[in-house]
Amino acid sequence: MPSYAGADGTQLHYDELGDGPVLIALAGGAGRHPSYLGDLAGLDSRHRLVVPHLRGVGLSPMPDATETASYWRQAEDVEALRLHLGLGRVHLLGHSAGTRLAMAYAVRFPDRLSALVLVTPPAAHLVDVPSDAEELFAAKTGEPWFDSVVEAGRAGPETPDDAGINAFFQVVMPRGFATWNETARVHGEVGPVSWAANQAFQTLDPPGDLAALLAGVPAPVLVIAGAQDFLTGFAPVAALPALFPHGSLAVLADCGHYPWVEQPAAFRAALDGFLERA
Repeated sequence: MPSYAGADGTQLHYDELGDGPVLIALAGGAGRHPSYLGDLAGLDSRHRLVVPHLRGVGLSPMPDATETASYWRQAEDVEALRLHLGLGRVHLLGHSAGTRLAMAYAVRFPDRLSALVLVTPPAAHLVDVPSDAEELFAAKTGEPWFDSVVEAGRAGPETPDDAGINAFFQVVMPRGFATWNETARVHGEVGPVSWAANQAFQTLDPPGDLAALLAGVPAPVLVIAGAQDFLTGFAPVAALPALFPHGSLAVLADCGHYPWVEQPAAFRAALDGFLERA
């Protein structure tokens, strides 16, 4: 598996799929193995997907200094990866918690970014729009899995370790999909979560004016929202593009937090069109 020297010299690993223009894809979780991204609905047929194992995930080690594994500091690793790949500027995609890292890179290294894709990003902390996540989720009342998901969500992981967080993720996974069916079940079992990486991801707070800093990102930005995203809500995600000078929004109907799984054709149509123009 290919590797590169991170910002502090640590050997970090990444996966590669396909050929063509490079697109770096950042997984979420936080701390989830990037295997759950798959090939992003066949995106590797048009792009060389470079998918880092973030710190503490997969083959990349957890650092002694926990803040080094925060998303704010891991922006430095993304920059080291860009240099390793020999790219002047980079197309960058983040999913879920990975969008926090993608936006950190965008504000810290704005001149090195050629295009930014934010897939179902948590955005309530950045925009002055109340989250409608619970209202959307309540529409699923009566589903056979609903009560157990609500109870588990209130309780959180039973134990503070890999076993505890992965058991928790499995119980609450239906909340990530507009429709909880066999396709969703199979996908939900892919990509274990690292407890240490999950906890370290937000150990270092970004600047308090992060939302304002996004106005200084010159690259085109595409935000992809699931209309039934019970995790992030829809309203905050829909408001996020306005924070960027060149932000745009793609809304996918009948779609939750994993659009390449639930709506692969619509996901690719939005993404391919954007990348062709970027």
